[in-house]
Amino acid sequence: MSIASAVRGSGAGRVLRDEIRATVALSIPIALTQIAQMSLNTTDVVMTGRLGPAALAAGQLGHSLFFPMYITVIGVLFATAAMFAQEIGAGRYKGVRRTARQGFWVILSLTGPAWLYFWHAEWILVHVLGQDPALAARAGEYADGAMWGFPFMAGFSLLRNFIAAHSRPRAALYILAVGIVINAAADWVLMFGEFGLPRLELYGLGLATSIVQTAMFLGLLALVLRDRRWRRYHILVRFWRPDWPRYREVWAVGLPIGLTKLAESGLFAASGFLVGLIGAEALAGHAVAIQYTAISFMVPFGIAQAATVRVGLAVGRGNFEAARRAGRVAMVVGVLVVLPMALLFVTAGETLARLFLDGGDASGAASIAYAASFLAMAGLFQIADGGQAVTAGALRGFKDTRVPMVIAVVGYWAFGIGGAAVLAFPLGFGGVGVWGGLALGLAVVWAALVLRFRTVTAARSVPQPMAS
Repeated sequence: MSIASAVRGSGAGRVLRDEIRATVALSIPIALTQIAQMSLNTTDVVMTGRLGPAALAAGQLGHSLFFPMYITVIGVLFATAAMFAQEIGAGRYKGVRRTARQGFWVILSLTGPAWLYFWHAEWILVHVLGQDPALAARAGEYADGAMWGFPFMAGFSLLRNFIAAHSRPRAALYILAVGIVINAAADWVLMFGEFGLPRLELYGLGLATSIVQTAMFLGLLALVLRDRRWRRYHILVRFWRPDWPRYREVWAVGLPIGLTKLAESGLFAASGFLVGLIGAEALAGHAVAIQYTAISFMVPFGIAQAATVRVGLAVGRGNFEAARRAGRVAMVVGVLVVLPMALLFVTAGETLARLFLDGGDASGAASIAYAASFLAMAGLFQIADGGQAVTAGALRGFKDTRVPMVIAVVGYWAFGIGGAAVLAFPLGFGGVGVWGGLALGLAVVWAALVLRFRTVTAARSVPQPMAS
């Protein structure tokens, strides 16, 4: 090898190492922030459990109604992460302000329909979903309290995308850490009527959620407006002025992401219904396995968000080769980091299940056995899920969202749920078959998204942001 070749090789290796370090450094706080976000709901579950099983069931029913709206709106706002990154990469700082401002406009556009949806929660649960009227009434109380925090929850997500695009996501983590403490205190005071306040129970739970979401949004907004690097954008200047081209772009890029997230959440909800047909013990085991995979997924979720930012910054600079390298690095890192957890699921499923379930009676022992078998399948599931999530995140950096949406819907439902139903019942694999179907659907989506990434990045002569 010549000296010139060695130098080039050393330079290429250094660039690759720098990209890996940048991706990992950005991913870790995003993943921790998402885990902290999950902890808010965990706190709510613990507090609600003190009201009794009926209240806990009603609270979870209300949360289940809240979640599809939440995940869809957050998906739409994911578009702003790529848009922020591309504008920053190109040095178009006015474009950053335009994106932030129109992100808020999108939130305001969604708030009215969301409030209408939450306001009729009890009616929807009883007349559309056929739930028990008594539980639906109490779930409606939760929705009545939680609905007011919706625009602030969405605004916090928008600002998280803003700071992540600047590779400074830790501020959201710190604010969420404080939010967990405030949430626990607000739950206790409002639900149980401490300090002379009325005992509001599930309405108090929802109201505490609104208070915490509002406080976190205002805290992060104050930081963005005061920070020396961020305040130069003046993101609220002339907020009232419409910017219809940028408003439409947020919807054009974000709506396919929102629908993809809705289809993905529907995939897991449908898998629960299928397992429920097998029996209560199987459903208990399924709930445990889903909880573990949800926690583990936060790591590739963080890498997916980092991939969007790293790819978007490179596309904004017009450096298509760097964008391709950032996407490839994130995809490899995403798979590598889930391997240890996948191995743990396969080898220690029963031990993990016993942390949630008591095997002292026949029903508990059966639930543990189901959970262990599901976690064994979750090893394959986890690799495919992490792979497809990170690849989709890399494609979002190119603003490529419509084709991935079609891939996801077909893969999740035709192969995922379709495969789960066939494997579980006609072929007789039961709950393991359901998890096998999930793994199949996610693997199909992953493979198709990798091919899509190759297609997008093959257009080397056109290093421009892609809109399809």
